[in-house]
Amino acid sequence: MQFELTREFVEHFRGLVEARNAEAIRQVLDDVKPADISALLYEFNSADSKYVLDLLPLEVQAEIINDLDEETRTRFLKTYTAAEIVTLVNLLNSDDAADLLNELPVKTREEVLSGMDAELRAQVIDLLRFEENVAGGLMAKELIKVRHGWTVAQCLEEIRRQAEAVDKFYAVYVVDDHDRLVGRVSLKDLVLSDPARPVAEICETDIVLVDTFLPDREVAEIMRKYDLESVPVVNVNGQLVGRITIDDVVDVITEQAEEERQLMSGISEDVQEEDSVWRNTRARLPWLLIGIAGGLLNAKFMGFFESELARVTAIAFFTPLIQATGGNVGIQSSALIVQSLAHPGFVYDGLIGRLTKVLVIALLNGLFLSLLVYAANIILFQEWQLSFIVSVALFSVVVFASFVGTFTPLVLNKLGYNPALASGPFITTINDLLGLTVYFLTVHFLL
Repeated sequence: MQFELTREFVEHFRGLVEARNAEAIRQVLDDVKPADISALLYEFNSADSKYVLDLLPLEVQAEIINDLDEETRTRFLKTYTAAEIVTLVNLLNSDDAADLLNELPVKTREEVLSGMDAELRAQVIDLLRFEENVAGGLMAKELIKVRHGWTVAQCLEEIRRQAEAVDKFYAVYVVDDHDRLVGRVSLKDLVLSDPARPVAEICETDIVLVDTFLPDREVAEIMRKYDLESVPVVNVNGQLVGRITIDDVVDVITEQAEEERQLMSGISEDVQEEDSVWRNTRARLPWLLIGIAGGLLNAKFMGFFESELARVTAIAFFTPLIQATGGNVGIQSSALIVQSLAHPGFVYDGLIGRLTKVLVIALLNGLFLSLLVYAANIILFQEWQLSFIVSVALFSVVVFASFVGTFTPLVLNKLGYNPALASGPFITTINDLLGLTVYFLTVHFLL
């Protein structure tokens, strides 16, 4: 049965922890997966969480700590001694161990490194040279490689020798005498081939690989595009130095989606609801201030058309309609472009054709909405001239907002900024100003 983290279960478990009922805690968690225990421990402070973990097998402890988010894990590990951390780190893969060490204070990191298993320590030190957001910082050193001059039988023997140190492997990598990557061999081909056959004859040489310096988001896109479970990583000399598996890429995609969601919401920092009041306030203020500045500019701009407002006060009634419609159209357009930019070449291939399509869609939407508003105004206000002016302005706003929503993420992407910025308060503020400009200019010329 799948575990369900309910409020009743949390309260029951909290009672067991407060009573320090070790035997009952072990029984409750006996059939619970490590990932579910990680979710449960978010409900407890570091001291209580450590008490619970100390009751579990070391392998389970290591997996749970590896599942925790970075901020929680950093806070949690402060309750551990360097020796205790060493014991857990020695049970992790090299990439996970490197990530954990990166979160430790320098002094603790050095103490942990000195106590680690020699082979793992060498692998982790090599990984710590790379930045976290490139392939070198994302890869794991554990993999199975064989020499291109070996036979299938020798390869199978090497798999048996190395398999204990590699949790998951989907293929065997073939290298030359200088460790340069030659190709890969699937496990199926190895098992079905004649043991005496040279591995070079069944080696697939046309393979996808990535360089150590490639950004992690490009790695994720490559693995998505070619539907890969893992991808080899090579250095500038073409030597095989590691591999990246799909679970690491899922983490990158999740982080990217979370970052873009927050940017689209107008949040400038990576924050969670449970973070401090000051941190949440600081993350939200910048774009709120920009919104305030846009509102003040709107008010100032409306003052330029005070004479038109004095002549026909009813035109002020339609300002929210114009602004809301322009903002919605802009966000819709920018969201589609941001989605397209996730696939390299999608937008820039045939750009003229795509912009033509944007224009046609904008014209059709603008025509439909303006006719609808025109008919509604005739019914509600019986003002033919006012209805015509509002409808013309609305049509113009829809067309202009579509192009602003289309071009803004393209420009931001070209300048090296995250185009998701264009799908939040940024585009809303721009379209508010644009909508008012178009609206009052239309009123000025047609009234």
